[in-house]
Amino acid sequence: MLEDTPKLQGLRERLIQALIRKGIRNMSVLNAMRQVPRHFFLPEMFAEESYEDHAMPIGEGQTISQPYTVAKQTELLNPSSGMKVLEIGTGSGYQCSVLCAMGLKVFSVERNVALHHQAKAVLSRLGFKPRLKCGDGTLGWDTYAPYDRILVTAGSPEIPEELIKQLAPNGILIIPVGDRSTQHMKLLSKDAEGNVSVESREAFSFVPLIGKQGWNK
Repeated sequence: MLEDTPKLQGLRERLIQALIRKGIRNMSVLNAMRQVPRHFFLPEMFAEESYEDHAMPIGEGQTISQPYTVAKQTELLNPSSGMKVLEIGTGSGYQCSVLCAMGLKVFSVERNVALHHQAKAVLSRLGFKPRLKCGDGTLGWDTYAPYDRILVTAGSPEIPEELIKQLAPNGILIIPVGDRSTQHMKLLSKDAEGNVSVESREAFSFVPLIGKQGWNK
């Protein structure tokens, strides 16, 4: 794994400035993304390209999300340090590391065994200690529920009921919902009495959320 050199740090800062120009304003999100070396989550040959603002393949038919997407989802999540956050779709581990860098208590589920182990190794090297599980993310992780925030990093045909159940009162769930090609980001809020409201935001394109309460395959 390539070390974090001054040149790569410079490219990362250039990316941060690009995200600011695109409208990201949450300084906690931007500072976390400054801290996390995105190139650690990709093969060395893509080290410099890793700081371009686009998604990249990580194998197993999955991708590491576009940095703007990571920043936007995290900004919409509006978390505060110390909150319990459930992430559905560990993938490369990059989004998970950004959440950890923000001081959150992260629980992350990944259905693909190979990606689960790869992410675990990189996160450990970075010194982050989220709880990781290999399983069906559409079912959440009820052992540690409820969660203050839930973030889904794959596109779903609907919002899984199990995730809504595992969201704490006054919690926020962010999930892309739509068909297999395009989804709109949904912001689900649960009030103190457990009532739920949903807002629709801008369009994105994610890999499909596979599972009992997502896509079949």
